[in-house]
Amino acid sequence: QVTAKTAFLFILPQYNVSVPTADGELVQYHYGLKDLVTILFYIFIAIILHAVVQEYALDKINRRLHLSKVKHSKFNESGQLVAFHLTSVIWCLYVVVTEGYISNPRSLWENYPHVYLPFQVKFFYLCQLAYWLHALPELYFQKVRKEEIPRQLRCIALYLVHIAGAYLLNLTRLGLILLLLQYLAEFFFHMARLVYFTDENNEKLFNVWAVVFVVTRLFTLTLYILVIGFGLPRVENQAIDPERGNFFSFLFNNILFRMSVLLLVCLFQASVMWRFIHFQLRRWREYWNEQSSRKRAAAGAKQQAKPLKRDSGYHENGVVKAENGTSPRTKKLKSP
Repeated sequence: QVTAKTAFLFILPQYNVSVPTADGELVQYHYGLKDLVTILFYIFIAIILHAVVQEYALDKINRRLHLSKVKHSKFNESGQLVAFHLTSVIWCLYVVVTEGYISNPRSLWENYPHVYLPFQVKFFYLCQLAYWLHALPELYFQKVRKEEIPRQLRCIALYLVHIAGAYLLNLTRLGLILLLLQYLAEFFFHMARLVYFTDENNEKLFNVWAVVFVVTRLFTLTLYILVIGFGLPRVENQAIDPERGNFFSFLFNNILFRMSVLLLVCLFQASVMWRFIHFQLRRWREYWNEQSSRKRAAAGAKQQAKPLKRDSGYHENGVVKAENGTSPRTKKLKSP
């Protein structure tokens, strides 16, 4: 029994409480320091799954494609993220549908703070934190190039800050919807990269990703304005109460603070859109340069294929005659 209790500490979420409801009691969870032990266990699980995907899927495909070292590294990165994002999108969509967060948008801010979480919501957050923490040692295991490490560290840090912030500040419902939108756009991007590495002439999926990216950015911005601008200021309990998990809802009554937060959100989304537009312009420029170089190469090939002009004259019975009727061949002089 002692070992069983210790095993449950690693495997299952902790801090379960019985919350009274109209139909009886409902078991829900809140967070604490023991969550770090559970996250540590699932970090090792994520490392094992990472190795399985690499060994039995990505390495076999790489042997057939014969990619360069740079493309090989990017292919492995996109392959791992496609598997993760696809799993997370399906899982997150299942959670938000079964919990009613999509059918009832008011639930994103009603009864804030959302201290008590259903099992599947807490388990989802713990697994998300474990995955992005496992990505740190994977930078060493995958022998990522030094030029790529700062970019990947920045990406990992942003995900950890947003996921941990939503989890610790009891904004898990809003965080689920935002993660769903983000992971959906990232899935199409990395899927497009995989298709591009297998066939460099196939860039159609990048166009699909561009549409999905713009739509998800608009939904993300709308959701921020809806929850921060209109939802949280209407919360009944506006007094700060860290014991109940109410950290800053009282600040949203201040219109200056609320507008400042929305301004920061808009600036961040604008910077993301600017990088996206810059990426698209660079891709289109490269595409048109490639098309123009192909046209020039085709025009040069046509000019080389044209027959060369022969010397002036005409043919008669297979013999070239000069214009004056004499043969173009020089006659040999007889020796005296």
